[in-house]
Amino acid sequence: MIEARPRILVADAIAPEGVARLGEVGDVDVRTGLSPDDLRAAVGPYQAIVVRSASRITREIIEAAPDLQVVGRAGVGVDNIDLDAATERGVIVVNAPQGNTIAAAEHTIALLMAMARHISPADASMHASQWARSSFLGVEIRGKTLGVLGLGNVGGEVARR
Repeated sequence: MIEARPRILVADAIAPEGVARLGEVGDVDVRTGLSPDDLRAAVGPYQAIVVRSASRITREIIEAAPDLQVVGRAGVGVDNIDLDAATERGVIVVNAPQGNTIAAAEHTIALLMAMARHISPADASMHASQWARSSFLGVEIRGKTLGVLGLGNVGGEVARR
């Protein structure tokens, strides 16, 4: 007996590698930018839906998908998914809690560098045609000690960098 592959709707843009991985286990349709009404109309034949933060998976959308088994959130939060409705229907909701860890850590380092070098005030000064170069020299990072409060996923990556 041949087991049917699940149908997976990718409703928000995700990395091509993610779509390829999903394609290894199911039949994937990528339909991004759907309005809430269009999404509700589209979900009927799918067993899985993958979203980021652009799409809201409401009670109405869950009810419109009789075969829905899982909603995957490509990201950390699940506040755009009606968890009560999913639980009532027995739909599993999963997320990627470490999906943005590296990006957040790198962003933290970028902001630290911008603060040390007074990038934002210097930019504002340039746009105001009031360039006062000596006010924006900043400090070198080398030889400094930085304390990281909280060594969770992101804090740990910041400390490693």
